[in-house]
Amino acid sequence: MHTALQTVFWISALLVAYTYVGYPLTIYVLSRLFGRRSQPAEIRDEQTPSLSLLIAAYNERSVIAERIENALNMDYPSDKLEIVVASDGSTDGTNEIVRCYADRGVVLLPFPQRRGKSVVLNDAIGRLRGEVMILSDANTMMDRQAARRLARWFSDPMVGAVCGWLDLYDSRTGRNADGVYWRYENFLKRCEGRLHAVLGANGAIYAMRRALYQPIPSDTLIDDLTIPLLAKLRTGCRIVYDKQAVAREETAPDIQSEFRRRARIGAGGFQAIARLWPLLHPRFGWTAFAFLSHKILRWASPFFLVGMLLSNLLLAGDPSYRTLLLGQLAFYALAIVGSKIALQGWVGRLLRLPALFTTVNAALLVGFVRWTLGPQSGVWIRTPRMAST
Repeated sequence: MHTALQTVFWISALLVAYTYVGYPLTIYVLSRLFGRRSQPAEIRDEQTPSLSLLIAAYNERSVIAERIENALNMDYPSDKLEIVVASDGSTDGTNEIVRCYADRGVVLLPFPQRRGKSVVLNDAIGRLRGEVMILSDANTMMDRQAARRLARWFSDPMVGAVCGWLDLYDSRTGRNADGVYWRYENFLKRCEGRLHAVLGANGAIYAMRRALYQPIPSDTLIDDLTIPLLAKLRTGCRIVYDKQAVAREETAPDIQSEFRRRARIGAGGFQAIARLWPLLHPRFGWTAFAFLSHKILRWASPFFLVGMLLSNLLLAGDPSYRTLLLGQLAFYALAIVGSKIALQGWVGRLLRLPALFTTVNAALLVGFVRWTLGPQSGVWIRTPRMAST
């Protein structure tokens, strides 16, 4: 029994260490050894593909006018740009605001019944005219050059989707709020991009060939992961990450909202594994490796952490394991302090690391429970915005 508990503890510890430290180091080295940095040429107006910007919205009265103005100001040939707002049963006046822009070419698809983003995307994408489509959110503001930078990649017939870079900011201070976790994720995307192994996209800003779109199940929770990877599964197309195509979005205003968002992502992650597991086939090369390491092991990390803690508790009679247990308990105590007390400076940043790590994994665990309880609703709960309060 003692040996079995030791095995559980060390396997769990090694898997957590590999997922959060070993994999980033490995993918960085592999990207330097075997990857290459692709950079598309700038395109003239006559070379740009026809483009449809699709904004899915539900009760976005507070931001929809600003979002449309932002879209209309993009540096893209107006005769090749279509702006479409798909309203998923909005009841707060969102539709009326969008209709005010009809004379400027903005198209409203007013779905009367709220059915969820996945269903809206399935219905709306079939009505788009562009060769390339950009999928974005109502609270996302894109840089003026972002659409052109996304579109330039499609001169390469092997590129099926392009993920842009999302800059998060705190609406209360106006300052960048990317933080360690977001920078960590973007680092992984850059390394995976060099190996042609980008996993999905960012729902706030990504482009895709419209012909590659495959309707997704109505209960899909992470559409920006599922849509590009389904295209990859079916056609083998490349998914590209372009840090120069920038969009901005405010962070959730409180910890509870962020936790709910991450728990939903967690449930969607386990759902996605069940649908995208064929990506583990060796024929997908670096993508298979990245999908296993970055997604599957990441989403399984809460179970490794629980395995570490429980096995360590049962091994606490051994002095060396008692010390390891005290280390784990101290880490979680720091996580609680970091989540409850907002300290400034390097001390605050240091405390936020265990808090963020613990919160992310707790949300994944909650997401797993939700996923096991049965089919999830594809209807999204709108994250509160500071602008609307």
